[in-house]
Amino acid sequence: MNRVTEEHLSTSDFVSTGERREELRAENRAPQQSGDNVGPLLPADFVQDLRGRWDRVQTSFVDEPRKAVKEADELVASAMKRIAESFAEARGALERQWDRGDEVSTEDLRLALQKYRAFFQRLLTV
Repeated sequence: MNRVTEEHLSTSDFVSTGERREELRAENRAPQQSGDNVGPLLPADFVQDLRGRWDRVQTSFVDEPRKAVKEADELVASAMKRIAESFAEARGALERQWDRGDEVSTEDLRLALQKYRAFFQRLLTV
């Protein structure tokens, strides 16, 4: 059984640095909602694409079950990666402010913590 060392694990450990940063910044500018529901985890267009891909995977199972399972795994990995990228980008933005010596407002930190809490609660109920 593989064990992941939990000591200094962060969302940025799950994503590669680079190519999608500006795209993610634009997607993450959606207004935050109050409470535990801090918005969708994935952009609507990405979700729509995932659902279409899932329908194709499910349909292909009858003719090619092994390939369908492989594609389902890739689809889940893609969604997980996109979520991790979103959290890593938000964390990176806060760290860039700290590195510049800028003060990060308590409100910004509260919203970040709300987002983590909401996601964590979703994970625990899956």
